[in-house]
Amino acid sequence: MYEQFFGLREKPFTILPDPSYLYMSKGHTKALTLLRYSIVGRQGFTVVTGEIGSGKTTLINRLLEDLDEDITVGLLNFTDPGATELNEWIGMAFGLDYAGKSRTELYEDFISFLIRQYAQGKYTVLIVDEAQNLVIKGLEKIRMLSNVNAQKEHLLHLILVGQPQLRDLLRSADLEQLVQRISVSYHLDRLSPRDSKAYVLHRLKVAGATEPLFSPQALRILVEASKGVPRIINTVCDLALVYGFSSGKRKIDARIAKAVLADREEMGLGVTGVDRDYRSGISSGA
Repeated sequence: MYEQFFGLREKPFTILPDPSYLYMSKGHTKALTLLRYSIVGRQGFTVVTGEIGSGKTTLINRLLEDLDEDITVGLLNFTDPGATELNEWIGMAFGLDYAGKSRTELYEDFISFLIRQYAQGKYTVLIVDEAQNLVIKGLEKIRMLSNVNAQKEHLLHLILVGQPQLRDLLRSADLEQLVQRISVSYHLDRLSPRDSKAYVLHRLKVAGATEPLFSPQALRILVEASKGVPRIINTVCDLALVYGFSSGKRKIDARIAKAVLADREEMGLGVTGVDRDYRSGISSGA
């Protein structure tokens, strides 16, 4: 809608996870390095957590772009734990035929798949996004699947990605054996004010901006209100561009930034609403 007006190729602040827009803060850089290391080094299980909207899913998508051809990846976005049998979810993640099969058949098919991959010189990785939804029973089931080994080498590497509740879940005594196999664990924090500003400028540049579209004052106002949450930054900056377009303003100033926040406040989504959304999960996971 406003892209041509501002000289952009596309909208810079979509909330869809797009790895080309990933801003590599120090935290995201470290997380990506650890993820790569855990796979290449075949280092046990990996756990990455972060609040809603912190960029976890986008980070995983970037990881998938970088992996070698000898690594087979299944991505399981476990948003609805009651939707179907876990073994079916895993089968779908790797493109296996699961229709009409019993739990035992699904298990046997997956083990055979792991063995075939190993025989072909490939390493199998299962990435579970929104892993906090697995609950104890699901996490233990996946651990048992990963016990399959050949030549003293485990055939399945597990990466668990989720909200902070996942760490609470892993403290359960019932998951002691799983926790003992975690070799890499990292938590993505909110962006610092400096990183938040750099994040906005990065996304604008990727979208094709050739000159500043936000005044320093407007950028400071929006960044402070967003509390370092990438998804909230995207939301308020996108709205600011909409407001600027509708007003015929080619640069977002402090007045427009304040208007965006005031309207969000009126809807219960203002400065105080940022933290409420962040904690409660009103927005969908990222």
